[in-house]
Amino acid sequence: MAVRSICVLPEPVLRQKARKVPTIDNSVERLIDDMIDTMRGVSGVGLAAPQIGVPLRVAVIEMPGEEVITLINPEIVKRQGERLIGEACLSVPGYQGELKRSVWVKVKAQDRRGRYIRLKGEELLAQALEHEIDHLDGILYVDRVESGGLWKSVPAESPEEL
Repeated sequence: MAVRSICVLPEPVLRQKARKVPTIDNSVERLIDDMIDTMRGVSGVGLAAPQIGVPLRVAVIEMPGEEVITLINPEIVKRQGERLIGEACLSVPGYQGELKRSVWVKVKAQDRRGRYIRLKGEELLAQALEHEIDHLDGILYVDRVESGGLWKSVPAESPEEL
């Protein structure tokens, strides 16, 4: 297990459609473990394999206080509602934007053991699912930002500003 470097724009892997994982073998297991370590190392909520330079359809998500969700070959099968939210990305450091995301989504995928799962996510989980699956399709949140809705993040000067 290792913390890997995060790819940032304009690295080409971020714009490629990731390949399906044909078999969950030891290399995929190691990739998942590295992705979890990397996500936690940078205090992220989710991470897609292309963000660490691996063009495979693998993503991990960890909601606060919850177990890690591993998604292999995920697809959104249903979505409902729309809401305007603020979003940022580890692969686009220093920026955040305003975009529309679904209120809830249903996703089908395989877990790290190869079992087929269906997952319904609302609010932050729906946002994370859409965000990470977008990465697997070569789409970044900045591609979905509403007109004029992208701005530079201003780092906090002191803990009181957090």
